[in-house]
Formats: sequence, C-alpha cells, structure tokens
Amino acid sequence: MRTGEPISVQMAEWFGGLEWSSIPDATRYLARLRMLDTIGLMLGGSTSEASSIARERARQNPGVATIAGAPDGVSAEWAAFANGVAAHCLDYDDTFSDSVVHPGSMIVPVALAIGEKTGASGADILTAIAGGYEIAARIAGLGGRRFHQRGFHASGIFAPIVSAFVASRLMRSSVESTASAVGLAASMSGGLMAFIADGSWSKWLHFGWGNFGGILAAQLAHAGFRGPTGALDGRHNLYAAFLGDPPVEFATSTSQIGEQWLSDAALFKLYPCAHVIQPYIDLALDLRGELAPDSRAISRIVCTVAPWTVPIVCEPAAEKRRPATMLQAIASLPFHVASALVDGRVNLDTLSESSRDRPEVAELANRVEYIADPELQGFGADIKIELRDGRIFERSGSAAVADGERLREKFDSLAGRVLPPDRVEELALAVASLADAPDASAIAKLLRIASPANRS
Repeated sequence: MRTGEPISVQMAEWFGGLEWSSIPDATRYLARLRMLDTIGLMLGGSTSEASSIARERARQNPGVATIAGAPDGVSAEWAAFANGVAAHCLDYDDTFSDSVVHPGSMIVPVALAIGEKTGASGADILTAIAGGYEIAARIAGLGGRRFHQRGFHASGIFAPIVSAFVASRLMRSSVESTASAVGLAASMSGGLMAFIADGSWSKWLHFGWGNFGGILAAQLAHAGFRGPTGALDGRHNLYAAFLGDPPVEFATSTSQIGEQWLSDAALFKLYPCAHVIQPYIDLALDLRGELAPDSRAISRIVCTVAPWTVPIVCEPAAEKRRPATMLQAIASLPFHVASALVDGRVNLDTLSESSRDRPEVAELANRVEYIADPELQGFGADIKIELRDGRIFERSGSAAVADGERLREKFDSLAGRVLPPDRVEELALAVASLADAPDASAIAKLLRIASPANRS
C-alpha cells in the first residue's frame, strides 16, 4: 500500500486489489447477510410515501438499473437514490455504534446499481459490499460521534464518500480516479439533524442523495474530472471543516486494513427505531416476560443512557412521550419502552398512527424517565422498573448481535409486504448463491414488480 500518500489513495489501492477469496469467511458470511437485510428493507420501505415520491422521480431517468418495487429500469445513480431512500426510511438498517453511521443503505443500493450496469459478477458485487463496509467503518470511525454532537447527521456526511469508493471499485477505476472521486464526493457531504424537530424526511434523503452523489463523482472521475485527493486528510480536510479541534488520528484509518476487519462490528437492527433504543426494548421485553404486569401496576421506569443520546431519543420530553409522527416515534425512547411493555413486541405496526395514539402507551411513556451516565459505553443500557407494590426490577445489557435466523425472519416480514411467499424465498436463495452467480440479474428480476402496494 502506498504509505505516505493521502488515505483516499491508500484505501483506493487496497480496495482495488481486494478479491472475494481473500476476505475472511466470517466477513463473507456477513456480506451476504447485510445484502439480504438491506434488500428486505428496500422492499419493505418501498410502500412508504417518501419512497414512492423518490421512486417516481427516479423513473423519469430510463436505464438498466433496478429499483425495488418498480417494473422498469432507470439510470444507476437514480436507482441507488430511490433504493437508498427506501432502505433507510423505516430506520431499520444496520449501524456502527462508534460513529452511529448506517452503512447498508449507502453501500448495497450502490453495489447493486453499478453491478447491474457493469454486468459485474456476483462475487465482485459482494466484494464491493464487504470492502465498502470496511472503508465506512474506518473513515466514519475517525470522527466518532462528534458529528452528531455538532448537529450533523454522520450518515449524510459519509454516504457520498463511501458510495464513490464502492462505485469506483465496480467500475474498475484506477487508484488515481478513485481517489479523485472520493475528493469530489467529499464536497457533497452534508446532512443536518434538523429532521428531529418536526419528523420530516430529510434524514432519508441523505442516503438517496449521498448514493447519487457518490456515483456521479465516480463517473466524473472515471472520465478524467479531477478531485482533491487530500479531501479526507489534507489541508482543509473534511474532518477539520466539520469538527474543528481536536484533530483526528488519520493513521488509524489504514492500520492493518485487510488484516483486521473493523466492519464486522456493524450491528443489525431487530426493531424499527434509533439503534441506541434497541437494547432498552430487549431489556423491557425480558422484564415483561418475567413480570407480566398490567402496565397500570408500573409506577416508574428509569433508563440510564449515554449523554450523547439525550437530544436524539430523550428530549424534548413532551415530544418523546407523545410522538406526533412516525419519525418522532422512531427516535423516542419512552415510546418504545412503553410499547414493548404494553404489547410484548415492537415492530412496524408499533409506528402506525393508531398505535402511537393509544392512551395506555402514552400514559406509560409519561412514567419513563432517564438518567445520563457518561460511563455508559457503546450501545449499553440499564433499565429499572418500579412497581406500585414497592418491588423493583433492574436489567443491564447492550445491543444484541442478530443471528441469521432472526434476520431471515426480518427479511421475510419486510419482503413479504410486497412479494408473495414463493418470490420471497426465491430472492433469499438468489442472495445466498450470489457469490457463484455470473451477475445479479436473478436478484434484479425478482425486485422488479408492477406495484409495491402493501400486501399486509
């Protein structure tokens, strides 16, 4: 690897030489699982109003790439745009806990779109997914959660950059062209956390637009359009511009790349919520199974949270306890804990308007409090439930590592919202066998449907 060169050059060289056979078995298994998970989200999300708008805009640009839930092909950048919006609009996608970046929605749609356009083999597409995850883990990890602390949506910052890497890899761009693409994409980085205030949809656009911009940057650079190769770690670099001091440790981004796979740490979601809420749902369900109380028997619920999560899932308190929109519910710790205890489950139906408006959930959410503890690490969680009879029950835990069986159940549920069971099964088998397939045409064919009308 070209030590001493900008990290965009070093990563481009590593990524360009990466082969499916050189990736560890565990990481290859995860690449297939991540692809299945994201395709399920693309299909499940295709029924949303936001996805419908994005899909119809994309269909104005004919091409060969597939949108999940559309019968006709569109250009690669527009397919990645529409599929990125659909994959993230349920807030059900995977997460790096150290940066709170959601990699699947910015990698899989791009890999599928460019892979379809270039006729890439299944192994090449999976290699682009695995390598894209590794690059996302490393460059997003440099900033940690500091982007969120400054009011930026970190996924919006990194989506164009990661997408440019993935697209360039499948386009077989040179190291120099890939580094230029990354530099161009870095100038498209952005994304405000303003959506939290009113439950609006800009959060979902960050993925669609980031995917679009990353592909456009790769296409321009491949044709010779020059970008700044030092955009990540040179003068006036992205981290300095967005974060200021203290500086980040750039050397760590390429240390042992290809030997140590940091991307394996990306956590799958088991519930449609802000990922930091997931362990509290698990703990609440665990306690409910033990107590099985009438919610009226609960006097108080105390959640110990990491301070950085407070403005995302705990405050403003009135909004979190009675979310008015789906997006506000997704990012509400009190709402999800109350729903888990009332219903004994959390799923997409939990987010519906009729579910959000139930008085028994709102009343229990009013009894959910939080304590901020700076010692709480990662996606760790503590919860205490006090009953009116004086009994107290406590649990501690962290975000669960999802196994293949639970993720297959999630996929079946999401894909089954728009596809019949036999087609869901065919799609799962096509993903499982993709590494041996000459291309991804079997997957594309199964994703193309006349209408994504909700079957549930």
